[in-house]
Amino acid sequence: MAEKEPREDKGSELSETARQMRAAEPYISAVWKLVGGAVVGVLGGYYLDRWLGTAPWLLLGLSLVGISVGFYGFLREMARLGMRKR
Repeated sequence: MAEKEPREDKGSELSETARQMRAAEPYISAVWKLVGGAVVGVLGGYYLDRWLGTAPWLLLGLSLVGISVGFYGFLREMARLGMRKR
């Protein structure tokens, strides 16, 4: 029986598509922070407005807060990624 030679680089066993997806993961994560903040704010405001009968004020307020928090998280993640590239 022939012995297998050990591989030096574990990244070489990944396909090109897998390597590209792994490289894009931090950017996808940053976008999800932006989208997630907005979605949580909108849905939270919507359901609180329905429960408390204050339409549309909580929806507007929490939407702005959610978008702001998501945008802050997105910018912070992009800055962190920029520092890592240096």
